[in-house]
Amino acid sequence: MTGGHFWSVAWAVAWRVLHNVFTTPSLLLPGLVFPLFFFTAFAGGLSRVDNIPGFDFPPGYTAFQFVFVLLQSAAFGGVFTGFGVARDFEYGFARRLMLAAPRRSGIIAGYAIAALVRWAATAALLTVVAVLAGMNVGGGGVDVVALYGLALIVSLVGTLWATGVAMRLRTSQAGPVMQLPVFLALFFAPVYVPLDLLTGWLEAVASLNPVTHLLEAGRSLIAGSPADVGLAFLIAAGLAVALGVWALRGLRAAERAGA
Repeated sequence: MTGGHFWSVAWAVAWRVLHNVFTTPSLLLPGLVFPLFFFTAFAGGLSRVDNIPGFDFPPGYTAFQFVFVLLQSAAFGGVFTGFGVARDFEYGFARRLMLAAPRRSGIIAGYAIAALVRWAATAALLTVVAVLAGMNVGGGGVDVVALYGLALIVSLVGTLWATGVAMRLRTSQAGPVMQLPVFLALFFAPVYVPLDLLTGWLEAVASLNPVTHLLEAGRSLIAGSPADVGLAFLIAAGLAVALGVWALRGLRAAERAGA
């Protein structure tokens, strides 16, 4: 019965969020447009980067940037969900939900499910655009599935981070707190060129950045030469577990505040 309560809460929250997103253009379009903008700007505007000495990525620069934008869209899809959580607290819906929910942890699960479905729509559109743009894929079916599986975990990580922040601060003004760490983690990774072409402090920071391992593994998968994929999944799963605890503690903080 307890498990049933958990999933009933989760599905109810997920349905409400998805209904709001897919029926409200102002909520839906940013998550669709921003990844397409970045993909066009990076893969199109910087396409000549693949001619520089030392750049050796067989599928080409479009595929190289596609992996970054795919992971970026996954992470920021979670952040956009966090914005929705904060709005729910501001408008009083979250308080009513927490009073009514028999298993409040199901609330977090519901937001996470909604974020994954929302990102899946973004990923599908991004993939279609990339293929139409002539993206080469060197990996086989298993490699491609692994790439999207890795991105799915990244979406969960972004959602749990942003949800934890939203439940602690319970205001839309928390947006920068949700966005900035994700933005820095992504853009201090090897975005435009491979890690071995970076120099100076950028190389040092990128080498220590866990997102670098996710990007490198994702790019190896789309190239059909998997490398360090197990490490990347271990890092992503570890972040998901740690931020799952972060989100649950945020829920407890909201409960103590009487939100």
